Amino acid sequence: MPAFVRHLFVCGNARPADDPRGCCDASGEGALHKAFKLAVAGRGLQRTVRTNKAGCLDQCEHGPTVVVYPEGVWYGPVTADDVAEIVDRHLVHGEPVARLRLAEACINTGACAHKPRRPSGV
Repeated sequence: MPAFVRHLFVCGNARPADDPRGCCDASGEGALHKAFKLAVAGRGLQRTVRTNKAGCLDQCEHGPTVVVYPEGVWYGPVTADDVAEIVDRHLVHGEPVARLRLAEACINTGACAHKPRRPSGV
């Protein structure tokens, strides 16, 4: 089998409802991951696109979060209504979905305006 062309990671992390960071899969059912798997299979991409359920991607404030490699395109917040657009535009046609794309300044940084402020010393 040929190597995968893209890897899609769907955050499946769940936290308590009162956590200030939020979470990507409050139900714990993996519905978004399942929706991506079905959409990828429906487009006949399962041999070239690997759809993985990921643990915490540490982008909780933007969740639910999805990242596509090798491009390193981060999306959030992603809903089930966005799945077909991401699959068709990005995975089929190679065009990232600008309206869902996370700003570079918000990825893997403590300074993102979306992160809740934590008390000193935490």
